[in-house]
Amino acid sequence: MIAITKEKYDHYLDSLKFALYCISHPLDGFWDLTHEKRGTYAAANTILFLTLLIRVMKLKYTSFIFYRVYWEDLNVFLYIASVLFPLCLWVVGNWGLTTLFDGKGRLGQVYIATCYALTPYPLIQFPLMIFSNFVTVDEAEFYSMVSAISLFWAAVLIVTAMGQIHEFSAGKNILFTVASLFAMLVMIFILMIFFSMISQGVSYFISLGKEFLFRL
Repeated sequence: MIAITKEKYDHYLDSLKFALYCISHPLDGFWDLTHEKRGTYAAANTILFLTLLIRVMKLKYTSFIFYRVYWEDLNVFLYIASVLFPLCLWVVGNWGLTTLFDGKGRLGQVYIATCYALTPYPLIQFPLMIFSNFVTVDEAEFYSMVSAISLFWAAVLIVTAMGQIHEFSAGKNILFTVASLFAMLVMIFILMIFFSMISQGVSYFISLGKEFLFRL
């Protein structure tokens, strides 16, 4: 039992370390991630957790010179959801569209590859968060540039990852990236209509119940 546990732990560490290879060799890395099964849900969840953790830590530990936080107006759960919700929409939207047009990637593979592509964010943002407390306003431009690089790098990796797991050409991959973003907007619109209808339905039955109690 101990040997099996150690084997699984070693496999988890290897899959987590493989994220570093993916961000430095994205074409080979994301191909092996899915086709050679080098990626795991455990490692993907760890990277996502670290991304969310760093994002929340930035609120408290980034210098106020670069990051002003109005705590009275902040809802941490909504702040975390601002990452998780678009991530879910992207995974479902991309998988749904590519499945209709001969995409090879499965839903789980899209999720794992997307999470692995987020690796530059915690890797860069954590030291940058610490660095922000030792620099002046004059160096704010450098901070902003490096922060933007982490986001741009992650975005490029996500697009590259989708091309590799679905086995799309560059042009087709870009087309479906744009289509996936549009699908996200469509899903948001549908969800807004859905929850609006539920809200109106609940309000109707509440008013109906009040009217009934009033007549009694």
